[in-house]
Amino acid sequence: MTHGKKSSIFDTQTVVIITLAIVAVALYNYVKNLSEFTASLHGRNVEFHASVEERIRPFGRVKLPGEELAPGELQVDEMPQAKPVATLLTGPQVFNEACIACHGTGIGGAPTLEDSATWEARIAQGRDTLYLHALEGYTGSAGYMPPKGARLDLSDREISDAVDYMLSQVTN
Repeated sequence: MTHGKKSSIFDTQTVVIITLAIVAVALYNYVKNLSEFTASLHGRNVEFHASVEERIRPFGRVKLPGEELAPGELQVDEMPQAKPVATLLTGPQVFNEACIACHGTGIGGAPTLEDSATWEARIAQGRDTLYLHALEGYTGSAGYMPPKGARLDLSDREISDAVDYMLSQVTN
């Protein structure tokens, strides 16, 4: 009985498998030789690697409890802490960052800088009263002023400067 298909020792599948095996062995030998070459280079460049290690060495280290200092190693008991520099915002800066939210649009009954008539009754109470209302907050018939305009991170001086700025804009 014949099948119409000729059987051969080297059919396509066998050729592909043998080719892949040869490529795998060649790749293995290449990687092995490359790693041996790299290792030999490292041995030849000991001075170079030592100089690189010296350049990237940390300039200090943290001594853990129980560790002894090496001879000649300096010890700093505590790092000096820099004092934070507090900068005060000017009146216009505070107005533009905080006050303008309400006093720019009239939210909550806040008088705007364009409405000088609304400011007249407030100005008649005196600056000290305006400072007090701005710092501690105020609830009146016209609306509500939260303490420091809800910006409790601002200093009393910054709030007072903002009040002075608004008054200078209204009275001019």
